[in-house]
Amino acid sequence: MTYTQLSTKHLLGIKYITLEDIELIFKTALEFKDVINRPIKKVPSLRDITIANVFFENSTRTRISFELAERRLSADVVNFAASSSSVSKGETLLDTVNNILAMKVDMVVMRHQAPGAHHFLSKHIDANIINAGDGTHEHPTQALLDAFSIQEKLGTVAGKKVVIVGDILHSRVALSNIFCLNKLGAEVMVCGPATLIPKYITSLGVRVEHDIKKALKWCDVANVLRIQLERQDIRYIPSLREYALYYGINKQLLQDIDKDIVIMHPGPINRGVELTSDVADSGQSIILDQVENGVAIRMAVLYLLAGKRSS
Repeated sequence: MTYTQLSTKHLLGIKYITLEDIELIFKTALEFKDVINRPIKKVPSLRDITIANVFFENSTRTRISFELAERRLSADVVNFAASSSSVSKGETLLDTVNNILAMKVDMVVMRHQAPGAHHFLSKHIDANIINAGDGTHEHPTQALLDAFSIQEKLGTVAGKKVVIVGDILHSRVALSNIFCLNKLGAEVMVCGPATLIPKYITSLGVRVEHDIKKALKWCDVANVLRIQLERQDIRYIPSLREYALYYGINKQLLQDIDKDIVIMHPGPINRGVELTSDVADSGQSIILDQVENGVAIRMAVLYLLAGKRSS
């Protein structure tokens, strides 16, 4: 059976979409990747759609990627930053978004520090909601672009061994990646200090490893996460220097395992902490491919949800 539209009106998290949804997003992203590599990079697909980017947390890469995707589709774009808005004066989330919707906005791309904020919003407003990150819960478009990048590099995700390295406890990227990779049939492992691995993680069907060398010998792909000191109310590691010593990936470590694995990172990279520059910039790294694929994946999600809106 060929699926032509998503099963859901919103993209709230990978947990709430189907394998068929993911495959349709990938297929559509592949077509849009051709578009963004043409001399004329715009298509009129969302010419009559207005999209609000509503970011209650700071973001550079995700916001720019979404905005670029929206403009490539010829949508009208409204950018909203909470730090310079009435939110700083005490306005509620619902009031803020309702005011934006009064301007006849069709879709809302939102990042919010509270897990579940997007679910709350989806029950109260008519616009399509796309989760661009909610607290430490999910970041679905990042997981989609990561899995799409693996498929592009290795031909398939099914059967591949993927280790997610680093701050699993505070990472919405890790959770979305686990859901996405499981649905696509990959084997998943997490690796990091015991203090940064949540106790419930094995219930999601993943392995746990605390030795980085063993993890890298096991995997086909290493998706390396940033240590998020800004989300840590207490110190979970003694220092970044000590973390880099035990869990940082450098050229020597990759030579020692004598295996050609794919290196990924959702960015921004703490160079010299999670990855050394000679690894981040090596032929094994697909970090810049992830950035390019991010625009194509977000174009696909926006396009498909807009189609769902009119159906």
